[in-house]
Amino acid sequence: MRVLGVDPGLTRCGVGVVEGVAGRPLTMLGVGVVRTAADAELGHRLVAIERGIEEWLDEHRPEYVAVERVFAQHNVRTVMGTAQASAVAMLCASRRGIPVALHTPSEVKAAVTGGGRADKAQVGAMVTRLLRLDAPPKPADAADALALAICHIWRAPAVNRLQQAHAAAAVARIPRVPRTAAAPVRKVPR
Repeated sequence: MRVLGVDPGLTRCGVGVVEGVAGRPLTMLGVGVVRTAADAELGHRLVAIERGIEEWLDEHRPEYVAVERVFAQHNVRTVMGTAQASAVAMLCASRRGIPVALHTPSEVKAAVTGGGRADKAQVGAMVTRLLRLDAPPKPADAADALALAICHIWRAPAVNRLQQAHAAAAVARIPRVPRTAAAPVRKVPR
């Protein structure tokens, strides 16, 4: 499974591609940051993020895109910028038919470090260890993008099984409509 992780942000949008399957060593295929100038017009910043993500999608051809789920913070401006960058990433993937998964920061931290309250340094250290890197990716947004991809690779099999179980249960709950008596079928001689 090849996953593009996106840690959304207007100034620094972390991107990282990880390949592998749960229970096996993972491989980092690329990591970086799509940057925009803080003083640029919002529309231009969003277009720059779109172009950057499109380049990553073209180069790495991921099967899935994992994006950090936006959560409420005290700073509304930060939340808005994060949500806008997140929407751009989801749009780019969806336009290509690539499934998008959203993971909360605590889900990602728990998957990578074992604890949902880990700090950025702990996440960076575990990403470095899990991907057998020489040093933690810089800036932290890049390490967070890799952590998102790792989280999705590890969680996707369980999530898929849950979704299939829910779908099967929903089908089982659909009431059966009794068949009405139909006219007998007549065979036509040949």
